[in-house]
Amino acid sequence: MPAKKAYPLRIDQPLFDAIERAAAADLRSVNAEIECLLREALARRGVRLAPAEKRPRGRPAVGKD
Repeated sequence: MPAKKAYPLRIDQPLFDAIERAAAADLRSVNAEIECLLREALARRGVRLAPAEKRPRGRPAVGKD
């Protein structure tokens, strides 16, 4: 999995609260919601990005010993 860049973000509380509500509605973390919103905004501006890496969902398989 490629490394992700950590970036401290200062954001107004009302905006954070709105993002938090949107994240809960989409069953995402706030961080994932911000990333999704940024990707959508860049796509609307015509900025091309490499597709987001699909991460496996759920619990990892338990190895049989």
